[in-house]
Amino acid sequence: MTALIAPADIAKYIDHTLLKADAKSEDIEKLCAEAMQNQFFSVCINGVYAAQCAKLLKGSGVKVVSVAGFSLGAMAARVKACEAGAAIEDGAEEIDMVMNIGAMKSGNLKLVEEDMAAVRRVCGSSILLKVIIETCLLTTEEIIGACKIAKNAGLDFVKTSTGFSAAGAAVEHVALIKKTVGSGMGVKAAGGIRTFSCAASMISAGAARLGTSNGLSIIKGAPAQDANSIGY
Repeated sequence: MTALIAPADIAKYIDHTLLKADAKSEDIEKLCAEAMQNQFFSVCINGVYAAQCAKLLKGSGVKVVSVAGFSLGAMAARVKACEAGAAIEDGAEEIDMVMNIGAMKSGNLKLVEEDMAAVRRVCGSSILLKVIIETCLLTTEEIIGACKIAKNAGLDFVKTSTGFSAAGAAVEHVALIKKTVGSGMGVKAAGGIRTFSCAASMISAGAARLGTSNGLSIIKGAPAQDANSIGY
């Protein structure tokens, strides 16, 4: 059975995102207001704003997602763990960490898993943990390998991209990740998702969450006939 998804229904998939270095406190306040008004799943922000978001979103049902090791992933595991822990103390309910991409490219799979496991320990069982593997920098074999490591380390989601590298999410990568991790883990597509059609195609490929700073245009900008033609 093929279900159709409408723009308004996509809101529950969206992590409403603002990770730019020049984001101001008033921008974060606006982000939270938009997320509440449109009932996005969450806001995704840098850790320095976790406490502000937690206060603004309290009781709204919109979650606070913070990042660790963003955007390069090229720091010690204990640093990522510390960053994640601080964000959790400030009210973050989910963490999006960046994988040690250099270690993955070097074939140091033990370090890749230890890196993920360090943040997993800080998150415990109550904080949902995603790992950003930056698919545009990996081969097909490396994507599969990174997914298997994430699964073995007990993570909850694999996320395609930071949105700050050479390219963002690709439908084929979302499908590959979903095929590899199976039903026990989620997939988050992020980076370059700007239209309703693109968002719907990511969901059709297996994404359970979408990271985008274009949530408003995605839920408001699709023609009615477009909404009726997308399979989910």
